[in-house]
Order: sequence, then structure tokens, then C-alpha cells
Amino acid sequence: MSGFWGEWQSYATLVLAGFLPNEIWRFVGFLLGRRIDESSEALVWVRAVATAILAGVIAQILIVPPGALATVPAALRLGAAASGFVGFLVVRRSLLAGVVTGEVVLVLGMLLSGR
Repeated sequence: MSGFWGEWQSYATLVLAGFLPNEIWRFVGFLLGRRIDESSEALVWVRAVATAILAGVIAQILIVPPGALATVPAALRLGAAASGFVGFLVVRRSLLAGVVTGEVVLVLGMLLSGR
């Protein structure tokens, strides 16, 4: 029986320490968020700050890339980001289309450059 519990102990710990505390706050946020007016000035400001932070992170990844992305030439990184943005716009502002377009350009560019 201890062998069985040993296998499931890590899963139980993951659920109790990782999943449940996160889900509780998501549920509270869902309940409280239903009453917030999406066009309120505070929410517009929060959305603008979140967008600015995301833009900063993307710029940092493009300019000073971490890990394996550092081996990709800067022109290819910027070209993939630009093509991803164009793909996003062309397919009616589809996030999936933008990500797939940018990724395809990045992978094909690496394959064609022989890296």
C-alpha cells in the first residue's frame, strides 16, 4: 500500500499546493469581475498598463533574447515578429494566426539559414 501512496503523493501535493490555491483566487476573481464595467476608466487604465508591460517583455525578448533564441539573427527575429503581426491583422485579428505565422517564419528562416 505504501508503494501506491508514494506514487500518488506527488500528485496529491501538486493538486493541494499548486492547483487549488490558484483556482480559489480565479473563482473569486470571476465572481467579483462580473460586476465590473468593462468601459470603466480604471479597467481601461489596467488594460493599458498590461498591454504596455506585454509590449516591453516582447521588445526585450526581441532585442536581448534569452537562451536558444540568442542564436537566431536579429533580422530574422524582427522579421518573424513583423510577419506575425501581419498574419494577425490579415486573418481578422486572430491571435492564433499571428503566432503561427511568426513561428513558421522563424522556423523556416532557421532551416534555410542552416542553423
